[in-house]
Amino acid sequence: MALPQDDFIEVMGRHFEEEGIPRIAGRLFGLLMLGEEPCSLEELADRLHVSKGSVSSNARLLEDWGMAVRVTRAGDRRDFYRIAPDMSSRLIQRQIERIRLFIDRVDRARGKMSPLPAPVAERFDRTAEFNRAVMRSLLGLREELGGETDGRDE
Repeated sequence: MALPQDDFIEVMGRHFEEEGIPRIAGRLFGLLMLGEEPCSLEELADRLHVSKGSVSSNARLLEDWGMAVRVTRAGDRRDFYRIAPDMSSRLIQRQIERIRLFIDRVDRARGKMSPLPAPVAERFDRTAEFNRAVMRSLLGLREELGGETDGRDE
């Protein structure tokens, strides 16, 4: 019979996979969420029954997204990972940056292709405005949670 922690790890794996993210990244996230201390890549690989290489690449993915942090220990050359203590702020900031980039690309493309037929121009405008509204919501959420600004908001 599986332990509740094992069930959680597997549920996170399936959830991430449903979102188009590697299942192992979700399982790793689940394991890190449960951990009290940073774990080495070897420990994580053993616990998840996967290769160290798979854990390493997915740990970097979670690190890039702001969900995990790499830490070191004095006298130990190995990398250790733990869940990011400020994960919410990091995830919000990453999403703000991705949306900002998307809006810039849509606006730039619209400008280069002008004049556009009215329905196409309207589609571009609605797409950009929707994403600006999402970004404003995320900026408000970040402020509500006490996150820092990067000086480029909206």
